[in-house]
Amino acid sequence: MLQLQALSLRRGPHLLLEGANLTVYPGQKVGLVGPNGCGKSSLFALLLGELHADAGEVIIPPAWEIAHVAQHTPRTDRPAIEFVLDGDVELRRIQLALARAEARGDGVHQGELLGRLEAIGGYEAQSRASRLLHGLGFAPRDEQRPVNSYSGGWRMRLALARTLMGRSDLLLLDEPTNHLDLDAVIWLEGWLKAYRGTLLLISHDRDFLDAVTGQVLHVEGRRLNLYPGNYSAFERQRAERLAQQQAAHERQQREIAHVRSFVERFRAKATKARQAQSRLKALERMELIAPAHVDSPFQFELGAAESLPRPLLRLHGVAAGYDERPVIEGVTISLSPGDRIGLLGRNGAGKSTFIKILAGELAPLSGDLEPAQTLRVGYFAQHQIDQLHPTDSPLGHLRRQDPAATEQTLRDYLGGFGFDGDRALGAVAALSGGEKARLVLALLIRQRPNLLLLDEPTNHLDLEMRLALSEALQDFDGALVLVSHDRHLLRLTSDTLLLVDRGAVSPFDGDLDDYPAWLAGRQASRDPETTRNMQRPTSCEPGSNDRRQLRRQAAQARQMLQPLRQQEKALERRLEALAARRAAIEQALNDPGLYGTDAKARLFALLEEQREVSAELEATEGTWLQVNEAIEQAQSGTS
Repeated sequence: MLQLQALSLRRGPHLLLEGANLTVYPGQKVGLVGPNGCGKSSLFALLLGELHADAGEVIIPPAWEIAHVAQHTPRTDRPAIEFVLDGDVELRRIQLALARAEARGDGVHQGELLGRLEAIGGYEAQSRASRLLHGLGFAPRDEQRPVNSYSGGWRMRLALARTLMGRSDLLLLDEPTNHLDLDAVIWLEGWLKAYRGTLLLISHDRDFLDAVTGQVLHVEGRRLNLYPGNYSAFERQRAERLAQQQAAHERQQREIAHVRSFVERFRAKATKARQAQSRLKALERMELIAPAHVDSPFQFELGAAESLPRPLLRLHGVAAGYDERPVIEGVTISLSPGDRIGLLGRNGAGKSTFIKILAGELAPLSGDLEPAQTLRVGYFAQHQIDQLHPTDSPLGHLRRQDPAATEQTLRDYLGGFGFDGDRALGAVAALSGGEKARLVLALLIRQRPNLLLLDEPTNHLDLEMRLALSEALQDFDGALVLVSHDRHLLRLTSDTLLLVDRGAVSPFDGDLDDYPAWLAGRQASRDPETTRNMQRPTSCEPGSNDRRQLRRQAAQARQMLQPLRQQEKALERRLEALAARRAAIEQALNDPGLYGTDAKARLFALLEEQREVSAELEATEGTWLQVNEAIEQAQSGTS
């Protein structure tokens, strides 16, 4: 087991932990939470041997293999799948030893190594790496692309896949969902649930923590406090303790009264009924957890928009894409004040494309887009963080945006986003990713938009800032369209879920808890009609000409699927035959008499046949994966 005994840890002049004790048993999955700068990442560095304790002991079983995601992916032209396979150190060690034994003609050692390769599942390594890449959003055709051809976010996914490929007893993950979309988050969630080792997980995604962890380790006051249960259980336990503090109780009651007044005002109003129900759900949770976040440094609100025209924006028959190739088509939708829309859809389906059309950053390929004269859009996207002036300060950014405001007014406003005192005057270049995201949000909210478009706003934001953002969004009187892998934020702020799939944008028939099942069904489905039946007709439904075109596409897809399915069945039969032959060879190699001097020729013949069968099996598996991808693409061409 992992133990910390009377541990003290410093980083420079700052004492992060003092007299901390901890015991983590094999197989436990522990979420590590606490405010930024409290020492979570430093604790990981300590376990990895990169830092040393100032006092106390760190006890880790000597036989444990520790895995973690490298912060920087090395520059290399190696194919992505080979880079991921490198994560299995034992596999690579055996492969290297096999090559040396083969060069020496050492058949006995080759036999031993091949047995070891079989024992660790080495023949299935390629398929395992492909499954990891596919789960994290890579298409089979991308597996051979060089690592250097990927952007920073996708290289982080490769680094994560490489870490998961390894064999570990202790897995350390620091914000693994930051560069993932919702689909990949759901896949990773399932993978970690099935992981048999010990897990320490730093995350600001409360739904992810709830699903994966069984204990929560909270860093508070230089101590480590281990709470049983998932993150929601931790919040309740901590809330019970903090609720005794009068200040926490008073703040909670003010927030509850605010939500109740909204519900009472709008419960009977048809246009606000869904929002009232959403606030009631938020209230149920708020009554349990509000005191747990009383010490949050963030508190702000979205100011009232100067005008709220109806509709704010209307799209009719809009197609959008790149290089004249549409990603989404036939989109008809009207956005009005009070709309709360969460976007769902698989990676690459067109969610960000849809957001860019609404933001005016992408011109429609066809169709009509009609904005209100007084439309004011607030658009948050990750690329806007890179557009901050690195040498300027948060106060300088805000002053440039609102030159008429007094410095004290601007400082008070920035304080609600955690930029108080000297923090408001420092250069942006020195800020962390989360601090830069907070600054972009502060600048955006200061514009008082009436249409708010948020594309993954929570990347790098901690739990306290996410909570403050969700509370502010609940009071926003304009329209909101949100893309996020943070399901808690989606639950609290979205009244309507739209699904972007197969080139269409239409309501999702279900709630957020139904989405993982939809994803699984979408992946496994062999009938293009299945997913279409999950969507109910709306004003976004294509017209008669579009329906005829879609029927033609469906017929073409079925024609294309017939030979692909035949090839799939033939490949599956071949895989069964090859697997049976390999098993027979391995059975023969277990014969001790085969390793005598007079049986050398027979041994080498069997080893060569095993190599050929394994190579063909791997190649056939690869072809089978490609055929399945082609079948899925043919299905996704129908809607």
